[in-house]
Amino acid sequence: MEQYKKEFIEFMIDCEVLRFGDFVTKSGRKTPFFVNTGFYRTGAQLRKLGEYYAKAIASTFGTDFDVLFGPAYKGIPLSVAASMALSEHYGADIRYCSNRKEVKDHGDKGILLGGPIGDGDRVVIIEDVTTAGTSIHETLPIIQAQGDVNVLGLVVSVDRMERGQGEKSALKEIEEQFGFKTTAIVTMADVVEHLYNREYKGRVVIDDKLKAAIDAYYEQYGAK
Repeated sequence: MEQYKKEFIEFMIDCEVLRFGDFVTKSGRKTPFFVNTGFYRTGAQLRKLGEYYAKAIASTFGTDFDVLFGPAYKGIPLSVAASMALSEHYGADIRYCSNRKEVKDHGDKGILLGGPIGDGDRVVIIEDVTTAGTSIHETLPIIQAQGDVNVLGLVVSVDRMERGQGEKSALKEIEEQFGFKTTAIVTMADVVEHLYNREYKGRVVIDDKLKAAIDAYYEQYGAK
């Protein structure tokens, strides 16, 4: 596993973004782990997060595209932070764009904020995490309504590696249904590999009991 992936896993733990316990996902699944990017709360944290995203984006999609689209609400700071990192570290001046939940009828009217999207634009979508692929079905129509655009793909922070609507992973289903690439900074397999029975800052984050709960979750919801 690359060093930056190990650092990102520890970064998520430090920011309390990656948590372990009893949670329910947006799609209604009970899960022993949860990723909440709403817990990146400081400028320093967002700057660092943007750098990790930029590395994943550049590795998979390169930097020759036009718009980085972050669906509201959590995608808004993600698109801003990552576009800044792409500019700073890769010399790529890419427009950030997000949608509003409510259409604005005064000033800069419309459903979008940030840079515009139009015919011929190449777009990468940035999200926090995809569990069952629900959110992409809401996001794509918004982007496609702006013109004849080319969606290159989707980047998330963590691939939960669980089933989407069928037996395959949500990210794999998105690739097959919409015909574009998906990528993640890390997968849950990376997380388990790095943290299982390993002490980090004085504690073992994933012990045998938690590992058993994660294994049981994947028995039920894991992608085939």
